[in-house]
Amino acid sequence: MAFDSNNKDHRRYYAEFVEHSSWGRCPVRFICPDDNGGDLISMIKNNLIQHYIDREFGGGKLATARSKSLNDQAGDLYKQAGVLRKEATALTKPRRK
Repeated sequence: MAFDSNNKDHRRYYAEFVEHSSWGRCPVRFICPDDNGGDLISMIKNNLIQHYIDREFGGGKLATARSKSLNDQAGDLYKQAGVLRKEATALTKPRRK
């Protein structure tokens, strides 16, 4: 399984590794992609550093992508709410005879 710094469980597994100096209690086995030179611990450290920098200061690729996604979702919901308001208003108007 690839280490994901956005996954709270993965961060907890790494913290347990640091505390016990062993992966023995870890229920998953992390893999290291070939482009990282095979050093799993360095890869995890670099991922965590980037994760916490993005979290604290924002503006990173992940933070801006997430922000854009949330803004798009909010825009869609706003449009949907407008349509629902119009439909609700139309239902309360008296019908012609």
